Amino acid sequence: MFEKDYYVLKIDGEYATLREIDKGEESDIFIALYLLPLGVDVNTKLHFENFEYTIIE
Repeated sequence: MFEKDYYVLKIDGEYATLREIDKGEESDIFIALYLLPLGVDVNTKLHFENFEYTIIE
């Protein structure tokens, strides 16, 4: 399956910019906050798998 780890780079209104861990700017994605788990903030680490994001430590 498709898996990636991200961290929240910034939050702007109802959207967040995520950056893939271990990659540069070219991996940034812009996503609606409602698709992310509750409690997400800047620098939160996320794991993406099966079209679902979860917070990781």
